[in-house]
Amino acid sequence: MSHNSGTAVLLLAHGTPDSVEEIPQYLSNITGGRPMPPAVIEEVSHRFSLVGGSPLTALTLEQARLLRDELCLPVYVGMRNWKPYIADVIAQMKADGIHRAVTLCLAPQNSRTSVGLYRKAVFTAAGPEQDAAGHALQIHFIEGWADHPLLVDAFAERLRAVLDPFVAETGSPVPVLFTAHSVPCRTVLSPSPSDPGTAPLPPDPYAVEAKRTASLVAERAGLAPDQCFFAFQSQGMSGGPWLGPTVEDTLTALERQGVRNIIVDPIGFLCDHVEILYDIDIGFREFAANLGMTLRRPESLNNSPLLTAALADLARSTLDTWGVR
Repeated sequence: MSHNSGTAVLLLAHGTPDSVEEIPQYLSNITGGRPMPPAVIEEVSHRFSLVGGSPLTALTLEQARLLRDELCLPVYVGMRNWKPYIADVIAQMKADGIHRAVTLCLAPQNSRTSVGLYRKAVFTAAGPEQDAAGHALQIHFIEGWADHPLLVDAFAERLRAVLDPFVAETGSPVPVLFTAHSVPCRTVLSPSPSDPGTAPLPPDPYAVEAKRTASLVAERAGLAPDQCFFAFQSQGMSGGPWLGPTVEDTLTALERQGVRNIIVDPIGFLCDHVEILYDIDIGFREFAANLGMTLRRPESLNNSPLLTAALADLARSTLDTWGVR
């Protein structure tokens, strides 16, 4: 492969502010300008400060560097809600002479209102195949990869690293609570078509794909079915129903069944950020401790070689069809 081929990979992520002072603008980006209650801004800022800020941007750039080294191709990073914004990165790609890009979200489970929003942002920024300035950018967008074998291997490897010593220490099986980020219930409902002649959209795949990833990781890690549970975490603070069950409700139910040790494994996330470093490592751990439970978490994938291999395999599936070696 050659850096001069005009071919690149574009990784997409949620984005995170660089400082606590930027959180109000960041939250405004997420809501599309809808005002957030001051109490929500204060709480998000508090959590951000407690964990020393979010490492998401730095870790995503490192994931891109590892993938670039593996593929020997340029790898760009675009964020939907913060810098470097997707539109700015695509403009830079055009300026760099990139004319086609394999594009994928660092969110393996597909949803119309997560991955779907990334897709919309990318194609809006890319514009027509040939714009007025003569810049063309062909996008191949990978919708979802929740069941990719190397992704499953990566999560299972991290899980076994914490599960095996926990079992040895306690002398008994330790249940695993798999989690993915919750979304508002309204976002996964299939909207009714405005045109009576139009077929309704199929159900949003997010919840099914998240549970599919969890099931495959559990199987790969050798867990018995009665060791495995699933919950949605990090429900929003701005009102309205969100996908559940919550982690808190699930931990409470497990404690009533006599569970005293638990692993929470967030299979919807590919690197550390506030929803892991605060929500799990501080919030859920304290909640579990108040129930008399010990809670541990596998290391996030971050710079996992298996994750890099999964991303490379996904990219190559398209690059091969383009004749890029």
